Amino acid sequence: MAGTRRLRGPTWAAGLIVVLSMVASAAPQPALPEYWDVRAYITLNWDVLTRSLDTCKVLTDPKVPDRSVLYLPGELREPASIQALRERCPQVRIERLPADITRPGQANVQAIDPPGLLFLEHPYVVPGGMFNEMYGWDSYFIIRGLLRDGRRELAQGMVRNFFFELEHYGAVLNANRTYYLTRSQPPFLSSMVLAIHDSLGEAEKRAWLTEALPYVVRDYEMWIRGEHLAGDTGLSRYFDFGEGPVPELDTHARYYRDVVMYFLRHPEEGQPYLRKVDPENPGAAAVGPVFTAQICERTAGATSCTAMESFTLTEDYYKGDRSMRESGFDVSFHQGPYNASTHHYAPVDLNSLLYKTETDLERISTMLGRPAEARAWRERAARRRELVNRYLWDAQRGMYFDYDFVAGKRSTYEYATTFYPLWAGLASREQAQAVARNLSRFEQPGGVAMSRNESHTQWDYPYGWAPLQLITVEGLRRYGYGEHADRLSRKFLDMVAENFRRDENIREKFDVVKRTTEMDIKGGGYKENVVGFGWTNGVFLELLHGLQPEPARRVGTGTRASRREQRTLGPP
Repeated sequence: MAGTRRLRGPTWAAGLIVVLSMVASAAPQPALPEYWDVRAYITLNWDVLTRSLDTCKVLTDPKVPDRSVLYLPGELREPASIQALRERCPQVRIERLPADITRPGQANVQAIDPPGLLFLEHPYVVPGGMFNEMYGWDSYFIIRGLLRDGRRELAQGMVRNFFFELEHYGAVLNANRTYYLTRSQPPFLSSMVLAIHDSLGEAEKRAWLTEALPYVVRDYEMWIRGEHLAGDTGLSRYFDFGEGPVPELDTHARYYRDVVMYFLRHPEEGQPYLRKVDPENPGAAAVGPVFTAQICERTAGATSCTAMESFTLTEDYYKGDRSMRESGFDVSFHQGPYNASTHHYAPVDLNSLLYKTETDLERISTMLGRPAEARAWRERAARRRELVNRYLWDAQRGMYFDYDFVAGKRSTYEYATTFYPLWAGLASREQAQAVARNLSRFEQPGGVAMSRNESHTQWDYPYGWAPLQLITVEGLRRYGYGEHADRLSRKFLDMVAENFRRDENIREKFDVVKRTTEMDIKGGGYKENVVGFGWTNGVFLELLHGLQPEPARRVGTGTRASRREQRTLGPP
């Protein structure tokens, strides 16, 4: 069998028996044996990526090293697990947050020193590498994979951790670290809740939805009020409540320097984001670090240089930079250079996810026998669809684009988030057909590239990421484009498998043009290609399952009847 040489040693050999039996019982895949080795690695790797208070490694933070601090909510009675942690990890400090937190940005993050891990009740799966905590949108794709692998208890515990975050930390956080208390991440909570629901037995479903409903509503409400509103459009935006540079970039100090250098080389683009300061007395003008540069020009064979000048990035730049990180697309150029204007946009992805939340809440309310609430959610979804069509849909180009509500114009930046309305069921059949016709603008040998613009950042061309592969594939399936969905699935699966057999691991992101994990990121963003990797693992399992013949799909743990309905029905 191809790949046998990789399973070296007794650990792999012993694990293989377990893996193959789990695969056989959870999701039979007789038609696709060529991926068996990747499938086995993923099934074993869930335990490698699981964190809990049972081990000291839960405390490690590679982004802010040499800190072992665990913070409990101010009002929470100390759980029994904390004393066990003290005995197991004598170096750990247990601290209390200064006050009850009911919304993002309420806590003074700078005053929580040193930064540390936020307590969660249940074990969780981390992405891997430097990302050693539970992330907001990563977890949706991880949960999909866990359910596909028959790990429902772990998946359900992760969703309950998000309920805990909403109750004690004020939001579904970017991740459970103190420096993330100022922002959330793309709202997939209702999708997580329904994924768990559809995996439960009939006797458990109602209790689960009753438990989950108030938390899903609370998460939704954060996005439709205050600073998360996109001007007067009626749509929503990403917004981080913090100020200045993000603390998690302590180990990536070059990032902001690279941004300043780009703006100096492109003064028209940099003008709103750079400010000259007196290096001897920067005063209140310096929000973050001061950068000193000498600008030189070569003309007619001679070089002339200015005197040394000092600059800081502006408050508005840092607000956009932080808001970009709430969006998860850190970094691209689709909302200004280095996404510095993220907070100026009503984005396609966010408003599609909120539409899906509204339709999910309609479904939940209906199943719980609350027709008036279901009707209200249906009306909200209809209103959002109307606004998305008004501001984000470009009928002439046949794609969805973000709307810059500050400038009062729709973006022209072609980005893979144009497939979100298909995944959410927001698009009409005619709109879906138009978007599908534009698939070739994104499709590459390894799957879907994020954009057509080579900005040298990690969320632009030529890079592709697992979550967007699943969003695109499932969106296309929903509207009847199964041939496209199968082709894209095969491309991504083959690319992941080939790189896995070379690297002996699974990575965070891929160059989908060259079909490789070898990165050449010259611009901003994390230049590492992290091993793990949570959402790649989950998406691999889901894309693999999607290629199964229909009877096999119905057998596996976590199979969702609603997915079959979506593919055949779609929206009106």
